[in-house]
Amino acid sequence: MHGICKRFGATVALDNVNLDFERGEVHALVGENGSGKSTLMRVLSGAIKADAGTITFDGQPYSPHNPMDARRMGIAMIYQELALCPHLSTAENVLLGMELHSFGVIDRTTSRQRTEEALKLLGITNLNVDVPVSTLPIATRQLVEIARAVALDSKVVVLDEPTSSLTQADVEKLFEVVQILRDKGAAIVYISHFLDEIKRICDRMTVLRDGVNVGAAKVADVDTDTIVSMMVGRKIDTIYPRSERHPGEVLLEVKGLHGKKKPEDASLELRRGEVLGIAGLNGSGRTELMRCIFGLDSVKSGKIKIGTYEGTAKPAKRWNEGVGMLSEDRKLEGLALTMTIADNMTMTKLKPIISNVQQGEDAKQWIAKTGVKCRSPLQAVGELSGGNQQKVAIARLLYHDVDVLLLDEPTRGIDVGSKETIYALIDQLALQGKAVLMISSYLPELLGTCDRIAVMHKGNLGQTRLVAETDAEAIIREAAGA
Repeated sequence: MHGICKRFGATVALDNVNLDFERGEVHALVGENGSGKSTLMRVLSGAIKADAGTITFDGQPYSPHNPMDARRMGIAMIYQELALCPHLSTAENVLLGMELHSFGVIDRTTSRQRTEEALKLLGITNLNVDVPVSTLPIATRQLVEIARAVALDSKVVVLDEPTSSLTQADVEKLFEVVQILRDKGAAIVYISHFLDEIKRICDRMTVLRDGVNVGAAKVADVDTDTIVSMMVGRKIDTIYPRSERHPGEVLLEVKGLHGKKKPEDASLELRRGEVLGIAGLNGSGRTELMRCIFGLDSVKSGKIKIGTYEGTAKPAKRWNEGVGMLSEDRKLEGLALTMTIADNMTMTKLKPIISNVQQGEDAKQWIAKTGVKCRSPLQAVGELSGGNQQKVAIARLLYHDVDVLLLDEPTRGIDVGSKETIYALIDQLALQGKAVLMISSYLPELLGTCDRIAVMHKGNLGQTRLVAETDAEAIIREAAGA
């Protein structure tokens, strides 16, 4: 890709970007949210057309008119938000748009065989390819997407934040799959905000910042601090700010909580001015615990006490009681993507009489405090990068001025700079006397941000421990039931 340029109105998304990758290599594409990574890959995949620049693929000029052109050429895109049809089977998803047929009739037997062969190459031999993908765990769905690339014998596979929703065991499996694809001669473009992953599995890297290529290098030749400095344009002294905290009275008390599905048994106390982390594997019941507290899921038994309020309640009542929740799925549950930034920030606490002008002024205040990069409060949230969308979702809780914040994967799929902003916000909230309950699959984040940590295993919440009294190895052992 040479001299790629792309504008959206007055916004320059890509400015004369160069990128090349080779057979049999894993090439990291690194940058903050909004740096142009996704736009560049959308140009490659035929989803959008560049305003200027040229692409050469396998020695020939390449100019796709649409994503199907790219697929036929052997370019596979695997997005962070998986592009699967949940009601269709694994076999139907793997060959979607490229169905095997005879005289207009789909050859389901051959389709199953082709899918099973692709999965076998990825080390999966026990998956029923006829079941709907909606019944599969998130990690398996990710492998189904990769199986699509294998089945079509793709020469280039783009992985966009592939590990953001995976457990450590699933991450290891994914790395094995990446190695298999590399050994087959495919070029892997690996987009990730986890720099430890990039250092481990990538051969070369290209860094984008504000739509400009700011450097390329062999991964082995640069350290993590250098990569971060290239991404954000400055040196980050510490990504986990930690002020001196003095926890106060209990704001949230949970005893013997048993949900309709999960948790099985969970008890905790969350105090004013502290951050309590919940670790555990995907499916362990962490999210269900938060949903039960907030009133999104049914409770079978147990006690929930928030300040002076006791008992279960619907989400609307929880907001009034001073509790706000940030969903792990910002696109489906956390934001109304077609609505404006101002609407998303203020929708849970609309004033009796509010003008568009006043709403816009309120939104501007929180846009500035949370560092949201946007044109105006009237811009649709769906037009923002992932990191800025997450800041909008958090700003809603701050605007509502809740005392208890339930944060489920608050930095999922966002860049180092945005993470730094969110960690600083969490630290300030604790200083202000707010109580934060935080779920994260990234252990350095929990250890760097939280005061205490508890581990969830198969629906059961373990004893809380001070961060100073535990480490990553102990947490992993407890999460795995060792």
